[in-house]
Amino acid sequence: MPTFPAAAEVSPLPRAGAAGLNVPRSAVLAVLLAVLGLSTIWSSMHSLWAMWTTDALKSIGMFVPLVSLVLILRVWRSLGWEMDGSWWGLAILVATAVVVQMRDRSILILVLSPQWQISLPPPPLVVFAYGAGVVLLFGGTRLFRAALLPLILLFFVNPVPHIFNTLIDLPLQRASAHVARSFAIALGQPLSPDQLRLMFTPDFGMFIAPGCNGIRGAITMGFIALVAGYVYRFRWYAHAAVVAGAVLMGYVFNFARLCILVLYYIVALRITWLQNRAEMGDYIIGACLFLLGTFLLFYVVRRLSESPGQIKPPALNFTGRLAPASGPAFYPRFASLLLLVLFSSYGVARSYAYTHSGPFAAQMRAEQDAPGQFPARIGRYTLSRTWNENFFTGPLIYHWAQYVEEGGASSVSIGISPVLGSHDTLICHTARGEDPLWRDQLTLATASNIPVDFSGSFFNDGATQYLEAATVCSGTSCGERSSDARHIGFLYSKPDTHSLFTQEPQRPIPILLRAETIDTTLPAELARQQLMTTMRSFLSSVDLDSLTQPYRHE
Repeated sequence: MPTFPAAAEVSPLPRAGAAGLNVPRSAVLAVLLAVLGLSTIWSSMHSLWAMWTTDALKSIGMFVPLVSLVLILRVWRSLGWEMDGSWWGLAILVATAVVVQMRDRSILILVLSPQWQISLPPPPLVVFAYGAGVVLLFGGTRLFRAALLPLILLFFVNPVPHIFNTLIDLPLQRASAHVARSFAIALGQPLSPDQLRLMFTPDFGMFIAPGCNGIRGAITMGFIALVAGYVYRFRWYAHAAVVAGAVLMGYVFNFARLCILVLYYIVALRITWLQNRAEMGDYIIGACLFLLGTFLLFYVVRRLSESPGQIKPPALNFTGRLAPASGPAFYPRFASLLLLVLFSSYGVARSYAYTHSGPFAAQMRAEQDAPGQFPARIGRYTLSRTWNENFFTGPLIYHWAQYVEEGGASSVSIGISPVLGSHDTLICHTARGEDPLWRDQLTLATASNIPVDFSGSFFNDGATQYLEAATVCSGTSCGERSSDARHIGFLYSKPDTHSLFTQEPQRPIPILLRAETIDTTLPAELARQQLMTTMRSFLSSVDLDSLTQPYRHE
């Protein structure tokens, strides 16, 4: 690999006692405590880890926190490991931990479009706030300003937001398939009519999956270019050009990979030994092209680093009083963060114990197949049947029960989800291509005479017209509100204050009610009013607290 000149760094201030690469004990303690402090945002880190390990497209995000940490330490060393921290950092950390706890016990979703919903606060923002708080707490405002780009890098822990998959990922998949198909046809190779499948024989061909559209390679190359440009202090226009060029090169090399793979398949038609090794051949072709692209990228980086006009001048020295590298002020800040970490770790450990061991874990496993626990009678309604709704992969979604009014005049179905947690049912409808004819906020009375907020929606699927009302119960309180506008809206519920202060690992329990009619000729407004009357009558006898009691952590 080519060698590079030493990168320009933030110009260090002369400091008495600075010992070159020697890291002071206080800095080591601060870094270790910062790693342990991830327990304060554990749910966000858990969701990110699940995303990194299950979505290959987003797996590069797991390297972002590590790279950000290395870059922050690099800047901190250039500043002589100064410990001129600010208590504002602790305020940010406490606020972040509280917001995460509230989010885990409620619903707050920003709906920008039917295809784009954001759970607030999103995990990238949480991770950024945590990193900024730690840097301010131990390093102070000087380190924060100098390490701003490594902190901003934390926003890329989710490198490909969901809206990117919808608007860019799938179109690129079709473009990649079109390029590969056109190349094969130009070589005189007949193919099947399926646009995403290139079948060279009825049993031998390739499928252009979303992972074949070059996004992973482009994101990886762009990430490398972003970090290299920062390390070598490129001017903004040179930095932007290198990143854009790296992303474009990732896409171009992916098209080259598909074309080479087409050549491989044509050769394999004559050498049958290669047909069973096509997947490994794809990996080898992709790895070689990525290695070539990396060498080209670093060649450009080296040439730019040798051009004085493309490099920013050394950072000016800051003026002002300098705190000692470690001093008495460090230990109170360290102890304060340690107390916050211990408090958060208690809640994480208790939640883990409930969900992975003991009677609750056994209950969770039994709930996958066991029917829900519903009373035989609710007011004038009698239990008719029960069933479970499961994902196609097996995990439980809802326990359902259908209640029929005396005389069979009407019926209402009620679903309770012991495993989903905070959940917006409209997202599932949108994923199935079902848009509501009506959507609004409902306030309905229950058996306890306490008004409960529901998110209501009305649908017509051609076979039935049905009204749905969704809410979420956290502890003994229930309620879910939605604020809908033409293009933007909110879906939210109130957190349970008892679980916030006691750290009891109670989970939100979504509840979904559904009343329907098979008379599709009935005007939508009249059908909605009739179904609303039925739902009000049923809910007036429902005790939501007793229904959710068997599924809460206590």
